[in-house]
Amino acid sequence: MAQSTIEWTEMTWNPTTGCDKISAGCKYCYAEVMSRRLQAMGVEKYKDNFEIRIHPDALNVPYTWRKPKVVFVNSMSDLFHDKVPFTFIKKVFDVMNDNPQHIFQVLTKRGERLFKLHDKLEWGNNIWMGVSVENQQVLNRIDFLRVTNAKVKFLSCEPLLEDLGQLNLSNIDWVIVGGESGHKARPMNQEWVINIQERCEQKDVAFFFKQWGGKNKKKAGRELNGRTYDAMPKISTATLA
Repeated sequence: MAQSTIEWTEMTWNPTTGCDKISAGCKYCYAEVMSRRLQAMGVEKYKDNFEIRIHPDALNVPYTWRKPKVVFVNSMSDLFHDKVPFTFIKKVFDVMNDNPQHIFQVLTKRGERLFKLHDKLEWGNNIWMGVSVENQQVLNRIDFLRVTNAKVKFLSCEPLLEDLGQLNLSNIDWVIVGGESGHKARPMNQEWVINIQERCEQKDVAFFFKQWGGKNKKKAGRELNGRTYDAMPKISTATLA
């Protein structure tokens, strides 16, 4: 586990590592770049670079945290990748359910497999489930998510690559929006962001604007309409246990 600079979480926990590209949002995958860097540094966990690997020893880590945490699960992978055995996914869920004092944020691009497995998993209030939605070609991921048994459902529209149109936010609790960052970052139009922000406001869905991104994301900042948007789903840690 590691402290995170991601604005909407506190730390990361990676019981699996590795992935492969399946849609446009994957083109400049930060996790793939980071994996190569960690491999070059000799970090044992990344000795196979970005190949899918499970790490049973990591399952013990959440039991060691003394204070409640907000945790992004698998920042370096996708828990619902086809190569991750269901038996291991269930073990990850067992750990999350065993630790209701922590919030676990799980994010996938593989909405179809999520849907196939969701009713075989236990969904504590502390397990937030999200899908990545970067363009209109992958809107079906939301349809898979919204019918799952997850108590809190969210969208990560990062990198946002086009206008998402009349975004259906039925049964969605939270939306994160962010632009791509890095030397080859693809541009994000302000109108696309405002469209999502306004739809969230209309539907009373929590809206979090992460960043404009670009070559210098720190300089670009994260203000929209002259302010920051940091809303989180309407659930407190006091109600999780």
